[in-house]
Formats: sequence, C-alpha cells, structure tokens
Amino acid sequence: MAENNVPKPIQVIDIDAYSPPQIASRIDKIATVKARLSFAQTFILGVLAGVYIGIGAQFATLVTCDSTLHYGLTSLIAGIVFSLGLMLVVIGGAELFTGNCLIIMGYVGKRITTRELLNNWIISFLGNLVGSLTMVCWMYKTHQWEFFHNMVGAKALLIAHTKVNLTFKTALARGVLCNAMVCLAVWLCFSGRSVADKVLSIVFPIGGFVASGFEHCVANMYFIPIGIVLRKNPAIVAAAEKMAGKTVDLSQLTWNGFFVNNLLPVTLGNIVGGVILVGIVFWFVYLRPHISLAFSVKQDFFHK
Repeated sequence: MAENNVPKPIQVIDIDAYSPPQIASRIDKIATVKARLSFAQTFILGVLAGVYIGIGAQFATLVTCDSTLHYGLTSLIAGIVFSLGLMLVVIGGAELFTGNCLIIMGYVGKRITTRELLNNWIISFLGNLVGSLTMVCWMYKTHQWEFFHNMVGAKALLIAHTKVNLTFKTALARGVLCNAMVCLAVWLCFSGRSVADKVLSIVFPIGGFVASGFEHCVANMYFIPIGIVLRKNPAIVAAAEKMAGKTVDLSQLTWNGFFVNNLLPVTLGNIVGGVILVGIVFWFVYLRPHISLAFSVKQDFFHK
C-alpha cells in the first residue's frame, strides 16, 4: 500500500530556446545528414526550395505593385510577405543553396568531406534554378501579371530591370549582407522548439534583408527571368514606364544580363556572407577544438 502512495515524478517540458552552443551543435549534426543525401533527394528538394522562394517572390511583387505608402513601409511589407518562401523551405523541408552555406560548420569540423560539401551546394543550386524557372512558367501561365491594369507585371519588370543594372561590386556586397541575414534566420530557427518559434525567427531577418534591398541569388532566379519574359509584352513595358515616370532602358534585361550582371556576383556574395560571416564565425566561437597553450621554462633559466 505504501508503494501506491508514492507520487509519480512530474515530467518537465522545456520550452526555452536552445542556447547558441546547442544551436551550433544541432547545425553541425544536421550538416552530416544534408551532405549525405542522395543526388535525387538533394535535387528534388532543391527544386522544391526554388518553387517555395518563387512563391514568396511573386507574393511580394503582388502586394506592393500599387502601394502608395512610404518607400520604407512598402519595402517592409514586401519583406514580411516574402518570408513565406523561407518558412516553406525550413518548416516544409527543402534544400536551399543559400541556407546550406551553413553546412560549412560540418566541413571545418571534419564531419563531411570537400566532395560532399560541393555536391550539396552544386546540386541544390541547380535544383533551386530549375524550381525557380518552373515557377516563372507557372506564373506566366496564370496571367497574374495582368492584374490591376498590368501593374503586377510592371512591378515585376521594374524589379528585374533594377537588379540587372547593379554594378558587380554593388551586387557582390548586397549578396554578402543578404546571406548573412538568411543564415542568421536559419540559425535562429534552430533555436526554436515549435513551428511558431521558427516562423517568428524567420520574419524579421528575411524582412530586413528584403526591405534593405540586399540580393538573394535564388530569389533572383525568379525575379529576373519573369522580367525577361515580360519585357516582350508592350502593354507591360508601357505600364512599367508609367509607373517609373520615365523611359526604361531594358537593354540589360537579357539572359546574359541575368547570369553575368547579377547571378554571378550575387552568388559569390551569398557564399561569403553565409560561409564566412556566419558559419565559420559561429564554428570558431562554439565548436572549434580548444587549444591549450602551455609554456615550460627550464629551471636553469634563472641561474646566473
């Protein structure tokens, strides 16, 4: 009877966020899992990530096409709704090249090989490109660009026009800062224990990079190709020039302009921002092997 009166232990549920050292450890372990996915798994999940980011990009284009708010507020709204893309990637599960820059933590910790690292990056990048271009095709077929008297299409055209006319240095710098914020969003997601935690972790870093005008290579895989497709439509060009209040020179809005003027420098910048400013820095702080420096002095050193 005495045994029946013993109270059962109370199970405590920890709802606090994971600490930074725990986050680093979790990313270090997941890097091994990601790096050892098969080609088919990485590619298909990469295609999905491209589609998801494209969904966020077209959403941002739609809601800001006729905004009369202050530029900063309009940009903030665009950033918040664009966050949908990374939410789908992180919570739904997909392989996003820019976020995968964080698996560098597993590489410098010698958990994965150079070949595994490059395979993940290259395959996910190509999958992202295919998924983004697929989304461009679907959105063109929807004729969404005709909404609001072609204003959605005009906004998409002007976004693409702006991106392909950046200088190499500007695109590179904006790419560095962009992926630092994207990888910080992913870092914060690993601190959460629930879907709500992850959603809140994503909104402000992603909203911040979009509102700040930084450059994301996968988002640009949607933004620029949709502009290239729409530049052949006279009604869209006319609406874009009316929106801009001036004649728009679309000579750089070509596939060469996309790959050379924007995608190349932005991708390089994204790698620097994600790998160096976030991945390697956090690995150095939280995961690097501790080095003990001990100096021994010969006893006769003090003898005259």
